[in-house]
Amino acid sequence: MRRTTTRLMAALALLPLAAHAHATDEATQVSFVAPPWPGVTVKTEIMAQILAPLGYTNERQELSSTVGYKTLQTGDSDVFLAGWLPAQQTSYDAAMDDGSIVDLGNNVTGARMGFAVPGYVYDAGVTSAEQLDDPENRERFEGRYYSIESGSTVSDFINDAKRNDTYGLGDWELLESSTPGMLSAVRSAYDEKRWVAFYGWTPHWMVPEFDMHILDDPEGIYGENQGRSDVRTIVAKSFSEANPNLMRLLDQFVLTAEQQSDFIREYGLEERELETVAREWLQAHPDELADFLEGVTTRDGEPGLAAVKASL
Repeated sequence: MRRTTTRLMAALALLPLAAHAHATDEATQVSFVAPPWPGVTVKTEIMAQILAPLGYTNERQELSSTVGYKTLQTGDSDVFLAGWLPAQQTSYDAAMDDGSIVDLGNNVTGARMGFAVPGYVYDAGVTSAEQLDDPENRERFEGRYYSIESGSTVSDFINDAKRNDTYGLGDWELLESSTPGMLSAVRSAYDEKRWVAFYGWTPHWMVPEFDMHILDDPEGIYGENQGRSDVRTIVAKSFSEANPNLMRLLDQFVLTAEQQSDFIREYGLEERELETVAREWLQAHPDELADFLEGVTTRDGEPGLAAVKASL
């Protein structure tokens, strides 16, 4: 069973619940916090298609992460599959401090953000942000760096780097726009094989689409540990205490950044139907499905894996 240290600690904390995993959960419905982000949208649909044959319905509340944490605190929602840390640290800490949520650890391994380039630039030898302002590289990049919305947390990160002349970026042109605007500029450069440096993150469809690589960031502009992030499964504490079977499923639901990037591409870029993307992913990943459902039953106590397989 795949677990990070954090997930293992969460699992140990749930041992009293796990001992009663075959007991009937109180919930018949799971209410998800689901901001309009492609990754969490598909993940939530995958989970919904697992829950249905187990005997649970679901609802999805399209809320911002900030509001979502508040609804978890009040018990007006149950589960959030996109607890990005450290980006959501303030909201997360407030909910943890009042004891209203349970953190099951990462549901995506390998999440990261930072300075990014297409594969052909990386293959040419640009592997660290320290190399961006090397004279020859700077010329090929035209001294430009593309980022997302002014006023966002990551905008603050790169503007601080520019003010401090970190990596020689002090006199670079910083081009900030909406995420679609930034990706349109990257697309144009990529199609013409021009050099382009931009803010990138994984999981996202930009990874497979542009063969994107995130550069080493020794100064930690985009956070500690080379911009690596956690994407946590966050559950309302009252819900966790009443639903041991569901908690086992949620605790075992883990994807890789590469897997999530692939289905984000299908849904967010290729605009395929959400239900089809999720169903085809489950059909194509029987080993992962077995991991998710290890020890999980239907709501009436039958083997969960068999029920979900039959539904697919």
